[in-house]
Amino acid sequence: MEAALDLIAVLLGLAALFGYINHVFLKLPHTIGLVVIALAVSIGVLAADALAPGLALGDSVRGALDQIDFTEALMKGMLAFLLFAGALHVDLSNLASHKWAIGSMATIGVVISTAIIGGGSWAIFQAVGLDVSFAYCLVFGALISPTDPVAVLSILKHVAVPKSLEAKIAGESLFNDGVGVVVFTILAAIATGVGGAEISPSSAALLFLAEAVGGAVLGLAAGWIAFLAMRSLDEHNIEVIITLALVTVIYAIAHKIHVSGLIAVVIAGLLIGNHGARLAMSEKTREHINSFWSLIDEILNSVLFMLIGFEVIALSFAPNIVVAAVLAIPLALISRFVAVATPVSILRLRLAFSPGVIPILTWGGLRGGISVALALSLPPTPEREILLVACYAVVIFSIIVQGLTMAWVVRRYADEAS
Repeated sequence: MEAALDLIAVLLGLAALFGYINHVFLKLPHTIGLVVIALAVSIGVLAADALAPGLALGDSVRGALDQIDFTEALMKGMLAFLLFAGALHVDLSNLASHKWAIGSMATIGVVISTAIIGGGSWAIFQAVGLDVSFAYCLVFGALISPTDPVAVLSILKHVAVPKSLEAKIAGESLFNDGVGVVVFTILAAIATGVGGAEISPSSAALLFLAEAVGGAVLGLAAGWIAFLAMRSLDEHNIEVIITLALVTVIYAIAHKIHVSGLIAVVIAGLLIGNHGARLAMSEKTREHINSFWSLIDEILNSVLFMLIGFEVIALSFAPNIVVAAVLAIPLALISRFVAVATPVSILRLRLAFSPGVIPILTWGGLRGGISVALALSLPPTPEREILLVACYAVVIFSIIVQGLTMAWVVRRYADEAS
């Protein structure tokens, strides 16, 4: 217990320190600033190890990182609260008006991107002399294809995006991570041989439907119960606790009955943030709930993005792996472009889309902690280390380069896209 408290103290202390440095000196968007500072510290530690191996700074940091199960911490802890906090502030009517675009990109788009990255990464790995099976390449495609709602929603706080595009970007990111996790789970079982022998195309499709639809039904049912409870009273402290309990109970039940907890908390968040805010909350309650979840969002985001910056210390830097990782960046962008352009082009036959939608949605498809967590969840094999480095390269490029230039891309295409 004491070790856990010490670890939490270190993480929060560093998050506060890095946040202060960024706010006073770097003045970057908060989450990007934390990644940049943590990455700089990590590179400094690696450089110190190279110059003075006796210091063993890298081993000390790796030891600290080993105490944190990144996959458990994110996928079974932080992510549920971050998704609920994000969904609370999404306008459901605006989301519904773009349901076809959001739904197609979050499903068809993820599958298209997984296939393109799977085939492209297999060619890249073979070209640089890395022995990675095609099944593992598809796993890489599944874990890197979904846009990360935490990264996307964080950037949208600092970039003025036209409302129609903001709804598409936020809506897609909230739902495609649940889809991506299900696809990843199926492909990882096949690639690793853990439960993969029983998985056929039909059973995979049924598993996908059960996870996604089951998660949506669970989120709607639990959210409705919470809505009725909140409507029956006017006490902001109890109502805040109800929302907190809603997230934790939903996620626990989803894990027990094997449905998508990610989709469930998003559905519940949309229900409470829209119908709940209008029909079950007083103005005072709305202020307290928004303040509470904004604080939760800020704290968890700070810790998450800082950890992403530190994870570089745990990576392998063999030359051919680095080359493959660098080549994975344009591959991820190309796959994102096709995954956006395909459903948009099809929907254009019936719906109106302006030309600027495709480049903005392509560049706004940020990857983040979910991809890293999924890569870390793979069993310890040589393939895992290769995929982790490639995943990390795409995520860092996405958060820093795409995140910092997103405003320029929006301005460049704003006239077309608005």
